[in-house]
Amino acid sequence: MTFLWPAMLWLLLAVPAVIAVYVYVLRRKKRAALQYANLAMVKAAMGAPSLRRHVPPALFLLAFVLMLLSIARPAGLVMLPTQQETVILAMDVSGSMRATDVKPSRFEAMQAAARDFVNGQSRTTRIGVVAFAGSASLVQAPTQNHADVLAAIDQFQMQNATAIGAGILVSLKAIFPEGDFDLQPQRRNGAAGASSIGRDPQKDFQPVAPGSYGNAVVILLTDGQTTTGPDPIEAARKAAERGVRVYTVGVGTPNGEILTGEGWSIRVRLDEDALKQIADMTRGEYFFAGTAGDLKKVYEGMKGKLVMEKKETEVTALFSALATCFALVSVLLSLFWFNRVL
Repeated sequence: MTFLWPAMLWLLLAVPAVIAVYVYVLRRKKRAALQYANLAMVKAAMGAPSLRRHVPPALFLLAFVLMLLSIARPAGLVMLPTQQETVILAMDVSGSMRATDVKPSRFEAMQAAARDFVNGQSRTTRIGVVAFAGSASLVQAPTQNHADVLAAIDQFQMQNATAIGAGILVSLKAIFPEGDFDLQPQRRNGAAGASSIGRDPQKDFQPVAPGSYGNAVVILLTDGQTTTGPDPIEAARKAAERGVRVYTVGVGTPNGEILTGEGWSIRVRLDEDALKQIADMTRGEYFFAGTAGDLKKVYEGMKGKLVMEKKETEVTALFSALATCFALVSVLLSLFWFNRVL
């Protein structure tokens, strides 16, 4: 428990003073009662016997303490129903998504599940769409107009190669437009090597804890086979430094399928290891979608994960409500037991 205005906690010094006044009033009342010779009159002056007479004042004191604490604006970690402000759907439109190990095909199943996901979000959720194959592009900027998002999903055109790393980086660019995310692979000794990515010229940028950015997430849908572009693990590291969670959805099956073309054939398998590593680095989660039905279940479960989140939230209203309830109960008990207000 923390307080946004901790200086106001000095008001709690009034609590001992209130208790002292209460004790003083009781003693004064007792001295006044002893002046009567009639025992019945003494009892009437003293009030109700036992500890019951102290219950209403104790409840009122508790209400007073809660009201003083509410002035200091308490805050705490609570699990609240909330919606991520921005969701980026990074979707694989490479040729390997033509495989039919997920019926009717990986590509069509991914599109159908994406539509279901968009339709299930609240109107306040901003959704953006990134399509990646040999390169990546933002085909729909984050928007609350979900009709535009659905139109973008329906207009995908399949291309050659797969650059998962580029898909992640373009998604980050959509979330942080001011960031500089280099999409070009770095060459070492004349050969392509590890990617030099995410070089941010902002001098004031400091990496944050993975998964700590609560205003946006990336949902990556792919078969996990990178063939070109930036290293997806390095791209995931840049997402982790920004605190953005990347939820990965493996579309396909481990055995995969053999795709053929003019004079060539290739087996396309689901690469789960890379997707699990990306999700783990960013504090997201990996989901396996072996069939179209599984893919829809993934989105349904993911919606629940995006809705409930533990946040440090101001709970002043809760303290005020409790104070009001205790004060009301105190008054009602006093009226019911003693026919007076405290």
